[in-house]
Amino acid sequence: MKAVIFDMDGLLINSEPYWKIAEKKVFGELGLNLNDELLRQVMGFRLSEVVQYWYQYQPWQNPDFIQTEKNILDTVKALIMENANAMEGVYEVLEKFNQQKIKMSVASSSSMSLIEAVVDKLKIRKYFEVLWSAEFEPFGKPHPRIFITTAKKLQIDPIDCLVFEDSINGVIAAKAARMKCVAIPEEATFNDARFAIADEKLKSLLEFLK
Repeated sequence: MKAVIFDMDGLLINSEPYWKIAEKKVFGELGLNLNDELLRQVMGFRLSEVVQYWYQYQPWQNPDFIQTEKNILDTVKALIMENANAMEGVYEVLEKFNQQKIKMSVASSSSMSLIEAVVDKLKIRKYFEVLWSAEFEPFGKPHPRIFITTAKKLQIDPIDCLVFEDSINGVIAAKAARMKCVAIPEEATFNDARFAIADEKLKSLLEFLK
């Protein structure tokens, strides 16, 4: 293992509840009634893909996809900046890899503006050589492109990379990129059989150190 790649939402920061709040609010104003179970279907998707997914599910009148994306992003960013905290074990794991001189990166489906806001909020920017967003890729997760590009930017062969992910779409992307993957699912999806493709499944980053 020469490099470690971290997803962000639900892995580094407890942002998933705020994404759900923002999506329920914005899509609710468009006439969609989305619950937590439905929203799990788009975990790991890029925001543009989320908006398109729900439009296909239940179209609304006079769609303005870019404005809808902006409304969701603005809402979730405000909630995260005010309320969200680092997930258990984040600082300990980052410091361990830092001491081992292992390259680290964030590769997230979230926008680059949100990635930068989060690493600054948590004061962890110094640990990462690369910050990368799927917004710059032609395909989002579960396509492996985001991880392949990140490995290239780190100048590390994908087979020498370890990925930490919380979503099944992220795990699929990591394995398709020929990387090792540790899954750390949220409690509600922990027993999802699809996580069997991960190399290891843990309840928190802190457990990785034990």
